[in-house]
Amino acid sequence: MKKIVLAAVLLIALMGVAWGGPKQDTGDKIKVIFIAMDSIDEHWLKVKAGTEDKAKELGNVTLSFNAPPGKVDANVQLAMVEDAITKQMDAILLAPLDRDALNPGVDRALAAGIKVIIIDSAVSTNFDAFLATNNGAAGRTAADTLAKLIGERGKVAIINAQPGAATAMLRENEFKDQMTKYPGITIVGTQYSDGDRTRAHNQATDFMTANPDLAGIYATNEGSTVGAGNAIDQAGKAGKVRFVGFDWSADTKALVEKDVLDAAMVQNPYQMGYLGVQAAVDLVSGKGIGDKNVDTGVTVVNKSNMNSVK
Repeated sequence: MKKIVLAAVLLIALMGVAWGGPKQDTGDKIKVIFIAMDSIDEHWLKVKAGTEDKAKELGNVTLSFNAPPGKVDANVQLAMVEDAITKQMDAILLAPLDRDALNPGVDRALAAGIKVIIIDSAVSTNFDAFLATNNGAAGRTAADTLAKLIGERGKVAIINAQPGAATAMLRENEFKDQMTKYPGITIVGTQYSDGDRTRAHNQATDFMTANPDLAGIYATNEGSTVGAGNAIDQAGKAGKVRFVGFDWSADTKALVEKDVLDAAMVQNPYQMGYLGVQAAVDLVSGKGIGDKNVDTGVTVVNKSNMNSVK
């Protein structure tokens, strides 16, 4: 009888390991992977830098990184999540390309006892933590900013990123909703660039050609902002087509300096990565994190305060 009880206790202990119970302080490093939307945009490189600095600071984390070659195929990202499950990672930091397409992978990771921390853009299934900008509030702020720039009158065009990404759609939809408060403003259309600068450039050019009296453009991420800004600049319409975008990089800063980009909604991507790794370690070790939804903040940056942005 004693042997049966002992065997049962051992089996339960083994099941606790297999199902991802709190990692004991055995000296083993916690395996964390960050799966980004891409590895090109400065936004994601800043998130990655935050993960690396926190992992180095903690010293008990083995950190890896992966991202699709382009921000257009959520299935590639889903395969990366499945690979992380196969490799028995302790935690996955995921910036999902699509709100719904990544759900099966997230569900399987959670079922395998892997902690899932969502970064920047939401999924429509369960998760352990979510660190992001309040994108709805940022979209509304962008609308108010552009409305003021154009005197609350005129035609406005939107250049969004990925049509399936929760972040992108929040920034677009909340912008549109806020613009209904300005009856003198008409939104002439929305195009999706997938964050590709060349595509955004062409879309902005098309909007300006079709609407010679276009008053403003709103872009929802770094690639779209740089592409649309370059189009405005090359068309000689800086200051004539007022422009509000997203994110901060050497290229968006250059557009502000040239008076092409009037304002940028600047997130804190470094903090997303930095706090994301800390959340992963706390969750894996069984400490918990308190509020699972963390707003990492946004700042309206223009020429007057641009030098204070890192």
